[in-house]
Amino acid sequence: MPAYQTPGVYVEEIESGSKPIEAGSTNIAGFLGVAEKGPVNEAVLVTNWTQYAKIFGGFHAGGWLAHGVYQFFQNGGTKCFINNLASPPEGAGSSGGAEAGESAGDADGSGISDGSDGDSGGRSSAVEGETLPAKIKNPEDIAKLIIGRDEGVGKKTGLCLFDTIPEIALIAAPGVTDPAAQDAILSHCEKNRFRFAVLDSPEELEKGIDTLPMPRDSIMGAYYFPWITMFDTAQDTQVYAPPSGGICGVYSRVDSQRGVHKAPANEIFRTALGLKYNLTDAEQELLNPRGINCIREFPGRGIRVWGARTVSSNPEWRYVNVRRLFCMVEQAIQNGTNWVVFEPNTRDLWKKITRNLTSFLLNTWRSGALFGDTPEEAFYVRCDDELNPPESIDAGYVVVEVGLAPAKPAEFVVFRVSQKTLENE
Repeated sequence: MPAYQTPGVYVEEIESGSKPIEAGSTNIAGFLGVAEKGPVNEAVLVTNWTQYAKIFGGFHAGGWLAHGVYQFFQNGGTKCFINNLASPPEGAGSSGGAEAGESAGDADGSGISDGSDGDSGGRSSAVEGETLPAKIKNPEDIAKLIIGRDEGVGKKTGLCLFDTIPEIALIAAPGVTDPAAQDAILSHCEKNRFRFAVLDSPEELEKGIDTLPMPRDSIMGAYYFPWITMFDTAQDTQVYAPPSGGICGVYSRVDSQRGVHKAPANEIFRTALGLKYNLTDAEQELLNPRGINCIREFPGRGIRVWGARTVSSNPEWRYVNVRRLFCMVEQAIQNGTNWVVFEPNTRDLWKKITRNLTSFLLNTWRSGALFGDTPEEAFYVRCDDELNPPESIDAGYVVVEVGLAPAKPAEFVVFRVSQKTLENE
């Protein structure tokens, strides 16, 4: 307290002790791929499709990035960072994209999906003199480009570049199904702790549906099948496209409308005009237990995302919304309690921490994110002498224990119906 010498009235400001914890954004995506033009190996923030097209060009045959970003914004996405992995072109423009597509194997003259289907996916044959749509394909070395290098400040490429942008909550590389690339994306999300990967399945089924390849086990990623049909304005035809960009858009839309605790499933896939494979209930029975989220078409209800599982074998982290809810809470706690560092480690500090965390989790419970009729059933915050003995305090630690009861999705809704017998009175 200042030493006052002159009689009078003095006004002082003091800390209220309340330092609100706020949840950060959970719907900002980071996309990796090859664009038609634009900056290379720079994380560029894009807020709409027009802005992307102006900076990076539109649809082209040299990669799936543009298709994924278009799906993202059409499905409700608002912000994303773009990392264009293309080699610095000698002459930027659409010709470079076409050459990339040709080198990737579009010279076979096939339409989308190698011409194996002649339905709404594209043209299976051409009238004499008509140009067939180019085969869209990511570069052969896309896995190497995604893994990237970290050679110090200002010399990061691929996924390493996204390490410098803490706002990113979703990671996708449209059309990338290489196991090494998917493993690198999952590892990146695990390392950054608060990020979630959205992965694509291969376009073609080589054998039966039960042999669909899976990415490695991870609590920080989800896997989607099959590819969707969308309209490609550059080729003026429908093409089969990977769904990861649109799925990120669905995540963003659900986060904005309902919250991160709502499973991003039973939601309309807005850009999908059809599907590469139309699945039945029996076929999904083989995929769902493996953590493969299906996209399905239902008569009268349109094309919907019909799965909300991670690729983890750990039942505690089975659902996408549960994992992402914990990511949001953990990040909010980490960012909202930095004021604690170097404060006097006393019981008064423990009470302040407990009060602030309880206030944040109470709002989380009221939003419907936690299970329980009362706050006591939904969560607890503990910071006491048992968790903080003298030897822990001497070492400079403050230990706080937080428990949450997340609201898990109603994946299987069962109605038991029976005949009611009329009994004589």
